[in-house]
Amino acid sequence: IVTGGDGDGYGIGGNHFTHNARRNTDLTYIVMNNQIYGLTPGQISPTSTMGMKTKSTPFGSVEAPLNPITSAIMNGATFVARGFSGDVRHLTELMKQAIQHSGFSLIDIFSPCVTFNHDNDFKFFKPRIRKLEDENHDTGDWKAACEKALEWGDNIYTGLFLQNNARPALGRQEPVLEQGGAL
Repeated sequence: IVTGGDGDGYGIGGNHFTHNARRNTDLTYIVMNNQIYGLTPGQISPTSTMGMKTKSTPFGSVEAPLNPITSAIMNGATFVARGFSGDVRHLTELMKQAIQHSGFSLIDIFSPCVTFNHDNDFKFFKPRIRKLEDENHDTGDWKAACEKALEWGDNIYTGLFLQNNARPALGRQEPVLEQGGAL
């Protein structure tokens, strides 16, 4: 189990995110996504929305935000989910499923920063959050998963976007890893 934030996970450590998903490394990556660099007094992060005004972007960000859900899917992650820190029960269930999954699991968690992100706070998310489970979403359909992940407006989806149990984790595919290093 690995934890981090949107800045280190999708920016600074973005290549680690990409290649762990691509390789289907058997780990669960939990990312607290507050859409801002909270430790460097409020600079935009890879997931900040266009137009966000911060100390480093006083006229608003001109960069398109990275979508971690579609990125994980396109890079080959076999379990891709999004949660909201304002719904602990739902988030707990997603974490249980991710940990039990064999392969790379991503849980991107909307975790609003009350200090620096005044655009996407709890008041923004609460009326917009929709659970994929309530939509009868097919977690085996990567195209539908991407379409739901791209929605950002009146509806923002949380839940399990994609799960692929057919693709074995890296340790099951690599003979040296399977044998515990003995040749």
